[in-house]
Amino acid sequence: MTTPVRILLCDDHTVVRAGLLALLGSEPDIEVVGEAGSGEEAIALTARLRPDVVLMDLQLGPGIDGVEATRRIAGPDVHVLVLTTYDTDADITRAIEAGATGYLLKAERPEELFAAIHAAAQGRTTLSPPVASRVMDRMRGAAGPTLTDRERDILGQLARGLGNREIARALFISEATVKTHLGRIYAKLGVDTRSGAVAVAKERRLLSW
Repeated sequence: MTTPVRILLCDDHTVVRAGLLALLGSEPDIEVVGEAGSGEEAIALTARLRPDVVLMDLQLGPGIDGVEATRRIAGPDVHVLVLTTYDTDADITRAIEAGATGYLLKAERPEELFAAIHAAAQGRTTLSPPVASRVMDRMRGAAGPTLTDRERDILGQLARGLGNREIARALFISEATVKTHLGRIYAKLGVDTRSGAVAVAKERRLLSW
């Protein structure tokens, strides 16, 4: 017989922990050795119980969140598998940078959770399909979208706080042309506001200043 994977649950909702306990209890090769309702409690129990995998929620109420708890827990002998309802780029990035081995959504089927736990225990990465798609999209866009010289000029003026009319005057083009270029810029950056375009441009270092 194989040695069961020792699990520590961390979720601030008692009902969720009870559900996970019942679910994981049906698997003979998974053993829940403890449960925590806060990030601080998870850190303390991990140090005492030394589980193979910590099943970590991200939002944990007052105190440190799941990302910070992951940062303090993750190591060569203890792997953290995030189990959450949140799949925003920011949450995914923060969790992975903090050392999470996997990132699973609570909507996944039980067998997917079991497989992810075993993968995490072996140090292998498991991502829910929607999370994997976001990661791939982010990687594909890491080099930044391809903007024309004119679009970069307009984006630079936009970052300086100029309005369409002012941009048109500065670049000696019509307002209609500015609007057309802005539409293309928004589409390439995946935004729909001027402030959003500037924020993404700064994040991806698309501005020359």
